[in-house]
Amino acid sequence: MQLFKQGLKVIEHPHLARMQESEYEAYLDALAYDPSYYRGVGARLKQRIDRASSAVLDSGGERLFYDSAFEPAKLNVGDYTGMLNVGGQFPIGEVFTEAIDLEQVHGRVRIFVFGDVDFCVNVPDKPITLVIERGLVVAAEDSTPAFDRVLALIRAEESVWLRELGFGMNRALTPERRVSDIGTYERMCGIHLSLGAKHGVFNKPQFKRRHTKFHVDVFAVTEAVSLDGETVFRDRAWCV
Repeated sequence: MQLFKQGLKVIEHPHLARMQESEYEAYLDALAYDPSYYRGVGARLKQRIDRASSAVLDSGGERLFYDSAFEPAKLNVGDYTGMLNVGGQFPIGEVFTEAIDLEQVHGRVRIFVFGDVDFCVNVPDKPITLVIERGLVVAAEDSTPAFDRVLALIRAEESVWLRELGFGMNRALTPERRVSDIGTYERMCGIHLSLGAKHGVFNKPQFKRRHTKFHVDVFAVTEAVSLDGETVFRDRAWCV
């Protein structure tokens, strides 16, 4: 951020120490840039999101429903047209938003990865099913001690809100091809969500930014995604 303030273009590679040598190849592949894919698909995803009034995430037998329009989607696709700063944390490849009315999010979603207390990718033996009511996580079926610890830490300070809805685009990172750093894996091709009240990009009247503390990324089993009933993700790829 200090370099941005000096008017410098920045490519940041943080948290490399969290990754194992066996993950280096995946990380390097994730740095490859396909401008037609990122800028084309990314822009079309943003257009669909910005005009949508609902969405459904199918995580393999469980469905999460968004009965709300969405905040204007933000792009992290390597196109900095009209932006004050140029660059950021790499790898890139993401479009993200959240429901305007968080209480209109409900249903069930299966997650196969979550960020643990060490900010690393944690893979449970079987997906954990989150139960969402009025935008809050009210239960976690097939949970693990590590995930219970994450939930307990959040609940000690605030409610476990479901906030970010992230459309990851980086095809070098998949459910099977992972890296340990949660911030890098966030670009994985599929849907990721955040738990906790903190999301500095989108302001909500019920949250005071200085009082929100937690933003924990979790990764949904992504079988299909639809916006206003139109499928935008299937067969592990965005189809817009």
